[in-house]
Amino acid sequence: MRLHLWACLALFAAALPAAERKEQEAKPVAGPKFTIKLETVRSGFDGKTCWVHARAGAIPGNPPIVALTMQKLLLSGSDIFYGLNEMRTDDLGKTWSGPVEQESLTRRLEGGIPVAISDFTPQWHAKTRKLLGTGHNVHYVRNRVMPNRPRRTSYSVYDPESRAWTRWAVVEMPDAEKFYSAGAGSTQRVDLPNGDLLIPVYYKAKADRTYSTTVMRCRFDGQRLSYVEHGSELKCAVPRGFCEPSLACCKGRYFLTIRNDQAGYVTSGPDGLHFDEPRKWRFDDGALLGSYNTQQHWVTHPDALFLVYTRRGASNDHVFRHRAPLFIAQVDRERLCVIRSTERVLVPERGARLGNFGVCTVSDRETWVTVTEWMQPRGCEKHGSDNSLYVARIIWE
Repeated sequence: MRLHLWACLALFAAALPAAERKEQEAKPVAGPKFTIKLETVRSGFDGKTCWVHARAGAIPGNPPIVALTMQKLLLSGSDIFYGLNEMRTDDLGKTWSGPVEQESLTRRLEGGIPVAISDFTPQWHAKTRKLLGTGHNVHYVRNRVMPNRPRRTSYSVYDPESRAWTRWAVVEMPDAEKFYSAGAGSTQRVDLPNGDLLIPVYYKAKADRTYSTTVMRCRFDGQRLSYVEHGSELKCAVPRGFCEPSLACCKGRYFLTIRNDQAGYVTSGPDGLHFDEPRKWRFDDGALLGSYNTQQHWVTHPDALFLVYTRRGASNDHVFRHRAPLFIAQVDRERLCVIRSTERVLVPERGARLGNFGVCTVSDRETWVTVTEWMQPRGCEKHGSDNSLYVARIIWE
């Protein structure tokens, strides 16, 4: 009778769907605990433009200074960006000043062509004790993005006393033909103990149809950012290839998440320059994550690694490219997958997309995810969005 009972139980387990068996077999995930405090810094929508690319950088102190940059987007076209503005808090978000337009980061003419800096991300550089922001530039013809345009990594340095950013400059690359369109738009970098910077970029030659991704090692002397070398050249034949890579380091290994039109990709490597073949992001039960054609970024903790992302399958078919809500989940660093049971909503969806966001380590106790509601396509406001600027404060226990 006992053998018969065990046989029945075995047959019952075998008949369960694979996902259900894995759920039964799943063990509690060990990881740092945190609370999420969502704050709305500002809101308001004029119907013609909206704020985008809200990303913050923190200057260490007690309390730290947090400088946030963002820019206006013209809604009548695609990626029509204007100059960067600064907002700032000196009291951990209790009060904010700005936005204040930065004259040094407005559009300018190059060869008679208007050029803007965009997709900008500030981050503290400990070696020089400077807040350094990196992004890329966009060329316009008749206020439309120039087709097959040249592109370079742009950068600027923040002066907390004058509350001003330096006039943006560009990183000179070694092979003008190969890196005809190469920039660090919407990426996360890792700074090495010696002060060198590992900055992921995506690039292509003028004749190429798809982008490739690599990580370049740079040096920064407090004023000038310069290229030293680059690592693995990661390629994908799917339309547009690999774009908007973000880099993180956890427990001595480096992790790269990459945007692609059809799926987000992930890879890892030992030194931040050389990486394994990228694979599509999946949950730990084997199902595809469902993030596609937008960014993913990292939240790092001394004991764990987290991914922030958007995805399909969240009752969000009405949102452009399913770019809301914004999720966070812990990553299995060995298997390179997202642990489904840890997924939480960072910023809820109200019709507008949230895919262009930033991550800022404010202190050992807090990490902030900053994002604005991107008010395209027209009509997304009927679900409640109003171009709000959110700060999702991750407070570690």
